[in-house]
Amino acid sequence: MTNVIDTGDTAWVLMSAALVLLMTVPGLALFYGGMTRTKNTLNMMMMSFSALAVVAVLWVLFGYSMSFGNSIGGAGLLGNPLEFLGLRGLMSQSAVSGTVPSLAFVVFQAAFAVIAPALISGAVADRMKFSAWLVFMVAWVVLVYFPVAHWVFAFSSSDGSVVGGWIANQLKAIDFAGGTAIHINAGAAGLALALVLGRRQGFGKVPMRPNNLVSVMTGSALLFFGWFGFNAGSALGANWIASTAFVNTLGAAAAAVIGWLIVERVRDGHATTLGAASGLVAGLVGITPAAHSVSPIGALAIGVLAGAICALAVPLKFRFGYDDSLDVVGVHLVGGLVGTLLIGLLAAPSSPAGVAGLFYGGGLGQLGRQAVGSFAVLVYSFVVALVIALAIKATMGLRVSDDIERAGLDIAIHAEQAYDLTAATSGTTLPHGSNLPSAGIISKEHKA
Repeated sequence: MTNVIDTGDTAWVLMSAALVLLMTVPGLALFYGGMTRTKNTLNMMMMSFSALAVVAVLWVLFGYSMSFGNSIGGAGLLGNPLEFLGLRGLMSQSAVSGTVPSLAFVVFQAAFAVIAPALISGAVADRMKFSAWLVFMVAWVVLVYFPVAHWVFAFSSSDGSVVGGWIANQLKAIDFAGGTAIHINAGAAGLALALVLGRRQGFGKVPMRPNNLVSVMTGSALLFFGWFGFNAGSALGANWIASTAFVNTLGAAAAAVIGWLIVERVRDGHATTLGAASGLVAGLVGITPAAHSVSPIGALAIGVLAGAICALAVPLKFRFGYDDSLDVVGVHLVGGLVGTLLIGLLAAPSSPAGVAGLFYGGGLGQLGRQAVGSFAVLVYSFVVALVIALAIKATMGLRVSDDIERAGLDIAIHAEQAYDLTAATSGTTLPHGSNLPSAGIISKEHKA
């Protein structure tokens, strides 16, 4: 940590922040919006847009301070929310984080905070009240994401003046860009929320196909593009670490597409575009925690395993009966676990992390640390999300009415349609045969 601003590093971090923001809007919005049914497309996209709006405000007010402030009591559990309240003290030219202005680091980490709850929304598509979603999101980022970001991303200063999170500093588990803090965290919360919400009408019986695979492919391509900012940007400089993360991200994503499509071809007889897009995301999730700690060959191994394992994990929702609408659990929770745990096996001592995994003679120690960090975040996020969801269900209610679910959330909640087909049809029938809901249905949801 030189505390001298480097303009090249600053330019790269600011560009990386923009790339990560691109991942949520429009990337994730298009990806999730295309995967859901026509009548709920806009509602799904609004969940991503609302994450950008709500979380960015919370981040400026106190979220950054809770995540990166000096640990309260030195326990490594939570940053002091008052230390940087309203980002005070960080506008000074002398406020430097490493080689970049402190505000450059603030906005880069803000982009991570935005996408974490947006990922959760895929688990609850087609049936959650928008008002309940907003309340859940606020509670979850405050009670779960901000503390977990402190655990994983807040490093203690070399002189001991700043104490960071316990996973990064005491446990010393490796999570370069958010396998635990983002993907396992969001996946566990998505599972808890889906369990409390219950299954969609017709789940497992009625086909619920993506409404627009072009949108899905476009969204996945934007996620892929933005992910280079996500991973390589986490080097916080234009340097050797960023270059390693960039190459490993490319290799893992490509290998994961192959891994997923092989499973699809053998199991189902087809290699689909939805599978290719999902495999790409699974590989990106898998390499996120490991991007600076494995070799390029290790990255290929993580990618192909993440793609294949996630492809096998996604159908488990039908076997176990939980309705994870857009496969947040199967891709983000499972992919995050795969990538984080494989660090314990594949970490290469020649990498920027300088840690040896089991396959490089490092023993089981790092694998144990990775497991403790992963499951601590998983359990904490699942339990707290479950409590939040149950509290909302008992007060304002989580789920829309049966009438609204049948008619579609776009018209009932947002009074809009993703695709205006009235010019081509003489009636007022929505795609898939869903009739436009009456004003009474709309008013009931607004009152709810």
